[in-house]
Amino acid sequence: MLSRATEQIVTGVVPPQLQEAMIREVWATVAANGPVMTMGRKLISTIFLAPLGWLLIAPFWAKRFLGFLPGLSFLTVKYTLTNRRLMIRAGMKPHATKEIPLNEIGEVRIRTDSNSAFYDTGDLIVQRKDGATAFEMPGAPEPESFRQTILQARDAWGPYLKG
Repeated sequence: MLSRATEQIVTGVVPPQLQEAMIREVWATVAANGPVMTMGRKLISTIFLAPLGWLLIAPFWAKRFLGFLPGLSFLTVKYTLTNRRLMIRAGMKPHATKEIPLNEIGEVRIRTDSNSAFYDTGDLIVQRKDGATAFEMPGAPEPESFRQTILQARDAWGPYLKG
Protein backbone atom coordinates (compact mmCIF):
# COMPACT_ATOMS: atom_id res chain seq x y z
CA MET A 1 0.00 0.00 0.00
CA LEU A 2 1.38 3.41 -0.93
CA SER A 3 1.60 6.10 1.68
CA ARG A 4 -0.53 9.23 1.17
CA ALA A 5 2.59 11.24 0.22
CA THR A 6 3.42 9.08 -2.79
CA GLU A 7 -0.08 8.43 -4.17
CA GLN A 8 -0.57 9.94 -7.58
CA ILE A 9 -3.86 11.32 -8.82
CA VAL A 10 -2.61 11.14 -12.40
CA THR A 11 -0.14 8.41 -13.30
CA GLY A 12 3.30 9.82 -14.04
CA VAL A 13 2.64 13.18 -12.37
CA VAL A 14 5.00 13.72 -9.46
CA PRO A 15 4.85 16.76 -7.17
CA PRO A 16 8.14 18.72 -7.23
CA GLN A 17 8.42 18.33 -3.44
CA LEU A 18 8.93 14.56 -3.87
CA GLN A 19 11.24 14.41 -6.87
CA GLU A 20 12.10 16.05 -10.16
CA ALA A 21 10.29 14.57 -13.14
CA MET A 22 10.60 15.40 -16.83
CA ILE A 23 7.53 16.98 -18.39
CA ARG A 24 8.84 17.50 -21.92
CA GLU A 25 12.13 17.48 -23.77
CA VAL A 26 12.80 18.74 -27.29
CA TRP A 27 15.98 18.82 -29.32
CA ALA A 28 17.25 21.97 -30.95
CA THR A 29 16.54 21.75 -34.66
CA VAL A 30 18.84 22.39 -37.57
CA ALA A 31 17.31 25.88 -37.83
CA ALA A 32 19.48 26.87 -34.85
CA ASN A 33 22.34 27.10 -37.40
CA GLY A 34 20.92 30.33 -38.92
CA PRO A 35 22.88 31.41 -42.02
CA VAL A 36 23.55 27.91 -43.31
CA MET A 37 19.89 26.96 -42.94
CA THR A 38 18.80 30.15 -44.69
CA MET A 39 20.98 29.29 -47.67
CA GLY A 40 19.72 25.69 -47.60
CA ARG A 41 16.08 26.85 -47.53
CA LYS A 42 16.64 29.18 -50.48
CA LEU A 43 18.36 26.48 -52.53
CA ILE A 44 15.69 23.86 -51.71
CA SER A 45 12.99 26.30 -52.84
CA THR A 46 14.42 26.26 -56.38
CA ILE A 47 13.96 23.40 -58.80
CA PHE A 48 17.47 22.94 -60.10
CA LEU A 49 19.48 23.80 -56.98
CA ALA A 50 17.41 21.78 -54.50
CA PRO A 51 19.90 18.85 -54.41
CA LEU A 52 22.67 21.29 -53.53
CA GLY A 53 20.50 22.67 -50.71
CA TRP A 54 19.90 19.19 -49.32
CA LEU A 55 23.64 18.46 -49.46
CA LEU A 56 24.33 21.71 -47.62
CA ILE A 57 22.02 20.92 -44.69
CA ALA A 58 22.66 17.14 -44.60
CA PRO A 59 25.56 17.30 -42.10
CA PHE A 60 23.40 19.31 -39.68
CA TRP A 61 20.53 16.82 -39.96
CA ALA A 62 22.98 13.95 -39.46
CA LYS A 63 24.45 15.64 -36.39
CA ARG A 64 21.00 16.01 -34.88
CA PHE A 65 19.92 12.43 -35.52
CA LEU A 66 23.24 10.84 -34.58
CA GLY A 67 22.65 12.31 -31.13
CA PHE A 68 20.10 9.54 -30.55
CA LEU A 69 22.89 6.96 -30.58
CA PRO A 70 24.59 6.08 -27.29
CA GLY A 71 27.89 7.90 -26.96
CA LEU A 72 26.99 10.55 -29.54
CA SER A 73 24.45 12.55 -27.53
CA PHE A 74 27.07 15.30 -27.07
CA LEU A 75 26.29 16.34 -30.64
CA THR A 76 22.87 17.68 -29.70
CA VAL A 77 21.36 20.39 -27.52
CA LYS A 78 18.25 19.50 -25.55
CA TYR A 79 15.65 21.81 -24.05
CA THR A 80 14.28 20.06 -20.97
CA LEU A 81 11.27 21.04 -18.90
CA THR A 82 10.76 19.35 -15.53
CA ASN A 83 8.34 19.94 -12.69
CA ARG A 84 11.05 22.09 -11.06
CA ARG A 85 12.96 23.90 -13.80
CA LEU A 86 13.53 24.67 -17.46
CA MET A 87 17.03 24.02 -18.75
CA ILE A 88 19.29 23.81 -21.75
CA ARG A 89 21.30 20.60 -21.63
CA ALA A 90 24.36 19.66 -23.66
CA GLY A 91 27.55 17.67 -23.41
CA MET A 92 28.75 14.06 -23.35
CA LYS A 93 26.60 13.33 -20.30
CA PRO A 94 23.93 15.96 -20.87
CA HIS A 95 24.07 18.48 -18.05
CA ALA A 96 22.33 21.80 -17.57
CA THR A 97 24.33 24.61 -19.17
CA LYS A 98 21.58 27.14 -18.41
CA GLU A 99 18.52 26.79 -16.21
CA ILE A 100 15.76 28.67 -14.44
CA PRO A 101 13.39 27.44 -11.71
CA LEU A 102 9.74 27.43 -12.76
CA ASN A 103 8.79 29.92 -10.04
CA GLU A 104 11.20 32.51 -11.53
CA ILE A 105 9.82 32.36 -15.09
CA GLY A 106 7.90 35.48 -16.04
CA GLU A 107 7.11 35.22 -19.73
CA VAL A 108 8.22 33.11 -22.68
CA ARG A 109 8.25 34.84 -26.07
CA ILE A 110 8.70 33.43 -29.54
CA ARG A 111 10.97 35.11 -32.07
CA THR A 112 10.57 33.95 -35.64
CA ASP A 113 12.64 34.58 -38.73
CA SER A 114 12.45 33.71 -42.42
CA ASN A 115 13.33 30.06 -41.65
CA SER A 116 10.67 29.54 -38.96
CA ALA A 117 7.79 28.48 -41.20
CA PHE A 118 9.99 26.31 -43.43
CA TYR A 119 11.56 24.36 -40.53
CA ASP A 120 8.57 24.72 -38.12
CA THR A 121 10.78 26.32 -35.49
CA GLY A 122 11.31 29.49 -33.54
CA ASP A 123 13.59 30.92 -30.90
CA LEU A 124 12.11 30.89 -27.41
CA ILE A 125 13.14 33.79 -25.20
CA VAL A 126 12.68 32.99 -21.51
CA GLN A 127 12.26 36.02 -19.26
CA ARG A 128 12.44 36.28 -15.50
CA LYS A 129 9.61 37.82 -13.50
CA ASP A 130 11.51 41.13 -13.41
CA GLY A 131 11.54 41.22 -17.24
CA ALA A 132 15.23 40.39 -17.67
CA THR A 133 16.09 37.73 -20.23
CA ALA A 134 17.20 34.51 -18.53
CA PHE A 135 18.28 32.79 -21.76
CA GLU A 136 17.28 31.99 -25.34
CA MET A 137 16.55 28.61 -26.88
CA PRO A 138 17.30 28.88 -30.61
CA GLY A 139 15.70 26.50 -33.08
CA ALA A 140 13.01 25.10 -30.76
CA PRO A 141 10.66 22.78 -32.66
CA GLU A 142 6.93 23.56 -32.54
CA PRO A 143 7.63 26.72 -30.53
CA GLU A 144 4.05 27.65 -29.62
CA SER A 145 3.31 24.20 -28.27
CA PHE A 146 6.52 24.15 -26.19
CA ARG A 147 5.87 27.71 -24.99
CA GLN A 148 2.40 26.75 -23.77
CA THR A 149 3.78 23.68 -22.00
CA ILE A 150 6.37 25.83 -20.19
CA LEU A 151 3.76 28.37 -19.09
CA GLN A 152 1.36 25.65 -17.93
CA ALA A 153 4.14 23.95 -15.93
CA ARG A 154 5.08 27.32 -14.41
CA ASP A 155 1.48 27.96 -13.37
CA ALA A 156 0.91 24.41 -12.10
CA TRP A 157 4.16 23.66 -10.27
CA GLY A 158 5.83 27.06 -9.73
CA PRO A 159 3.76 28.03 -6.66
CA TYR A 160 4.89 24.85 -4.87
CA LEU A 161 8.60 25.60 -5.18
CA LYS A 162 10.48 27.37 -2.43
CA GLY A 163 11.96 30.75 -3.18
